[in-house]
Amino acid sequence: MAENLRIAIIGAGMGGLATALSLAKAGHKNITIYETAPGLGFVGAGIQLAPNMARILDRLDCWKQIAAEAVQCADTSIREGSSDKELGHVTLEYVEKTYGYPHMVGHRASLAGAMYDGCLKESGIKFELGSVITEAEFGAKPSFKLTPLKSPDEERRVECDILLACDGVKSQTRVSLLQTLGETADVKDSGQAAYRIMLTREQMQHDPELIALLDADSVTRWIGEKKHIIAYPIHNKQIYNISTAQPDVNFAGAPNSTYTTKGSKTAMMDVYGDFCPMIHRMLDLVPDGEVVEWKLRVHEPLSTWVLDSTALVGDACHPTLPHLAQGAAQAIEDGAVLGVVLDPKRIADCEPATINKALKIYEKVRKERAEALVELAAENGRSMHLGSGKAKEERDKIFAALKSGKGPVPDKWADADVQRMIYGVDITAEAENLCKEEGFVAKL
Repeated sequence: MAENLRIAIIGAGMGGLATALSLAKAGHKNITIYETAPGLGFVGAGIQLAPNMARILDRLDCWKQIAAEAVQCADTSIREGSSDKELGHVTLEYVEKTYGYPHMVGHRASLAGAMYDGCLKESGIKFELGSVITEAEFGAKPSFKLTPLKSPDEERRVECDILLACDGVKSQTRVSLLQTLGETADVKDSGQAAYRIMLTREQMQHDPELIALLDADSVTRWIGEKKHIIAYPIHNKQIYNISTAQPDVNFAGAPNSTYTTKGSKTAMMDVYGDFCPMIHRMLDLVPDGEVVEWKLRVHEPLSTWVLDSTALVGDACHPTLPHLAQGAAQAIEDGAVLGVVLDPKRIADCEPATINKALKIYEKVRKERAEALVELAAENGRSMHLGSGKAKEERDKIFAALKSGKGPVPDKWADADVQRMIYGVDITAEAENLCKEEGFVAKL
């Protein structure tokens, strides 16, 4: 019976949880999520909750829990970092009218926690935490070595019928899969790094300008040469979430495995020294010793995401820069599509060739779209980070036209045509349609 096929999911991040939940909702009863962390105390900063993500989470019965403490975005303001002068302003009420869900912002822990709670309600999902997964092997029955952190002498080989690697940008499964194919796609530096900061209402309450930002329903982006800051209220407006992007200088000599570093507050203040006084006051609220900087990394598009009965998911195959706010959403779209193509009725004969066909349809639905959005995010960063010169003058002319109600939005995240391309796609329906086109239908 296909619902009893052994499905191994490596990684309990956004992609892993969404994939497990989608497969369980489709009827699978033997799903195990393997995770290195010994516990799932979800952390992280804020996250944008776009309609294409919300649509899927609603179908997975997670959305209400997330939306309850999220903040709905009424508008977005794109501002010059040095002066705080507004370059562009876009109202976002039309998003809900057009796509059925508002554009909201929330906490990563809330998003992951709601999906985790959903997984706990499914008897077909179990977790195996605190284990390192290495040495993946492929074929009809994939396998990998599992080493418990607490008792490494008890390592064992785990075999499954379907292996789904949701193990992030540092994915060892991707490395093994490409080695098997005789290919490489090394993770590469984007040349950018990010500070992620959360300020509380208590920290901001004595500054009227800052508290006004927290009390607004706005996403604000301040842009400057080679850098920007994007910020919005989360957690029922009790926290102001701030994310930056700037040239990566602090990681220059760091080994490839290092993705975060304890940051210097002085260095952070210097990087944004040419921004306006309000930004200086905002960043100065970050306590000394609590500055953390993330390295932003990507890799070249892969030739394939699929080998035999194994598929890569989320950042393992399409890591993206955060400039379109679609990283988690695209991983969750992957999970939703896997729930469609691996429906037990579609793979009822349990044959490896049938499973591989299902995974190839998943790749066909997702690869081109995800990779296009990865490139668009990079392009948006380049546009927002222009210094003085003709390109910046042309961009700012477009911003000026926007203020009079004409033309596109240079910040692609807020552009209606780009939003249509992202939010207007019901990826589950697209997967269903492609299955029909390819004659990959339920078998009675």
